[in-house]
Amino acid sequence: MTIKEELAQRASAVENFLEQCLHDRHIPNRLLAAMEYSLLAGGKRLRPVLTLSFAGMLGGDEAKVMPFAASLECIHTYSLIHDDLPAMDDDDLRRGRPSNHKQFDEATAILAGDGLLTEAFVLMAESSLKGGLPADRVLRAVSVLAAAAGAGGMVGGQAVDMEFTGRTDVPLDELLAMNAMKTGALFTEACECGAVLAGAPEADVDNAREFGRSVGVAFQIMDDVLDVVGDTKTLGKPAGSDEAMGKTTYPSLVGLEQSKELADACIQEALDRISTYNGREKEFLVGLSRYIVDRVC
Repeated sequence: MTIKEELAQRASAVENFLEQCLHDRHIPNRLLAAMEYSLLAGGKRLRPVLTLSFAGMLGGDEAKVMPFAASLECIHTYSLIHDDLPAMDDDDLRRGRPSNHKQFDEATAILAGDGLLTEAFVLMAESSLKGGLPADRVLRAVSVLAAAAGAGGMVGGQAVDMEFTGRTDVPLDELLAMNAMKTGALFTEACECGAVLAGAPEADVDNAREFGRSVGVAFQIMDDVLDVVGDTKTLGKPAGSDEAMGKTTYPSLVGLEQSKELADACIQEALDRISTYNGREKEFLVGLSRYIVDRVC
């Protein structure tokens, strides 16, 4: 089985959970349709898969961690819905089909994003209340994930990204810092939360956190590269949109080749963090890390 096939298999388990996780919430029909339109639109499910993989590698029960892992996909999906809005990145296409606000309307899209963000915290709580994970572990994981998704993390990174749009003088260190917030924070805490929910020692939690941080940077670098060299059909979103909006990206700062080298260096840092572990989950994480920089779509 290739790493792409194994990722798809693991993503399928997340998908199966997501398909039923909102059905007992008494959500109005149109709002539920909009939420599930984006939540179930596909994708690699990298963030929940990372949470589950770290939990499994460090001795946790992946079945009990699943609701918490799924909450990361809810948060990620809400961010995509809002990022696509006309007031933000103004994208009409996401994952190969119309963006949420194009399929429904702007007000419904905003509410769908709001709903998914809030439902994420329901899922986090249910991993203890229904799933049986120790409450102290869940509380800590909720704290780190909320911080990653909030104004000091993903939301703050998006705000800085909007400030940078149209500028041509953004230095590399500021671009790295912005992407560590906007994209990297959820990758970082996806891994950290897996370790925390497994009850792992602090040294393992630190390794998980730093692995996620490095992988998150590499993922964003390669996203920037693919925006240049990819096409709309394979990307599932408009190719070349970064340049069209005047965004500063890694290729625009250092070129395509150096961007790839920077991503490779980040992945090596990530692999160093898990070099002492063993087992199938470790092998999967190694393969997944390399896939992030080698992927073509």
